[in-house]
Amino acid sequence: MRYALHVDESPDGRLFGAERGCDVFTQTLVRVDAGHTVERAGGVSDEVLYVLAGNGRASCDGAAHELVPGTGVFAAAGTRWELAAESELRAVSVLVHDPAPATRPFAVVDLAAAERGVATAGRQFILGATPEHGCASVTQFVGLVPPGRAPDHFHTYDEVIYVLDGRGRLFIGDEEAELRPGSCVHLPARLVHCLANTGDTELRLLGVFRPAGSPAEAYYPDGTPAVVPERS
Repeated sequence: MRYALHVDESPDGRLFGAERGCDVFTQTLVRVDAGHTVERAGGVSDEVLYVLAGNGRASCDGAAHELVPGTGVFAAAGTRWELAAESELRAVSVLVHDPAPATRPFAVVDLAAAERGVATAGRQFILGATPEHGCASVTQFVGLVPPGRAPDHFHTYDEVIYVLDGRGRLFIGDEEAELRPGSCVHLPARLVHCLANTGDTELRLLGVFRPAGSPAEAYYPDGTPAVVPERS
C-alpha cells in the first residue's frame, strides 16, 4: 500500500511523519487549553496551520491576529510566533521540510472570506496559505466535495489530507477505505486514486500539497489533463 489513512493520533498529536512514510511533511493535531499560550517555531521547516475549533490569537513581532475556526496561518522556517487560546483551541499543523525560501515570514488567512475556486466533477476549493501569502513551498486549501464519485485521477504533487466534515470512501486500485471526520490521508505524487462523497451533505477536506499550485490540477490515469469547467 503506497498511501496511508486512518492514522490514530499519537500521544504528542502526531498524525503523519517520516515514521509513517511521509518524508515531505509532518502533520500534527495541536491542542491549546483555554488561557494558555504556546510558542511555535518550525526550526528549519515552514509551518502551515488551520484552526478546527476554539478562539484565540496568533502573535508575531508584536502584531496579534484573531483566530477562529477556518483561519489559516503560515510561518516561515525560523520564525518564532505565539499561539494563545481564549477557549480550547484545536488545529491541524503541517510542517514542510526542506522548504523553498519564503517571501514573507508570517501570514494569517481568513478562509471564510476567500473566493471559491472550481475543480472537476462539481468540486470546489477555498485557498488558505499559498505563495501569494509568502508560502513558496505549498498550497493549503479546503476542498468542498458534493455527493458522488469523481473519475480516477492523479496529481503531480505530494499531499496530506484531513477530513473536516462528511463521509466518504477512498479508492486506490482494488483497495478502498472509509473516510470520516478526523480521517487522515497521505497521497504521494502520481498515485491514481478516487475520493467519493458517500453521504447526503458536502464532504469538506483540509489539504496541503507540494509543490504549490492549483487544487484543480488533476490528470486521468492515461495522463490526459482533467478539464476544469468554465464559470458560466
